[in-house]
Amino acid sequence: MQHRDSNARRAAYAYGLQAETIAILWLRARLYTILARNYRVHGGEIDIVARRGRTIAFVEVKARGALEDAAIAITPQKQRRISRAANRWVATHPWAAACTLRADAVFIAPGRLPRHLENAFALAIG
Repeated sequence: MQHRDSNARRAAYAYGLQAETIAILWLRARLYTILARNYRVHGGEIDIVARRGRTIAFVEVKARGALEDAAIAITPQKQRRISRAANRWVATHPWAAACTLRADAVFIAPGRLPRHLENAFALAIG
């Protein structure tokens, strides 16, 4: 049982990394510059930090069997964790405070083009 759980976790992790790579390629095609990937701090994490013009997007990537399932997977708890990490990222990149800060999401599903949702939820910055 332990071995099967371990394999499932590894497969899920690999699928998540693949989804993040697809999201990065999608964002780059839309002229975003990737500033960070898998940014982690105590109490929070951000899959992708991207910039386009004067906007910094803290991007959550969700991969599910259907795009609709991916969209509902960003829970309030996850939103708080992203906001905590975004606050820390801005604190260590003071130039970003002058930019528009936004929480975006990229949803990935097999056989579908990625869906980039700007302002997927409100960030708690400050």
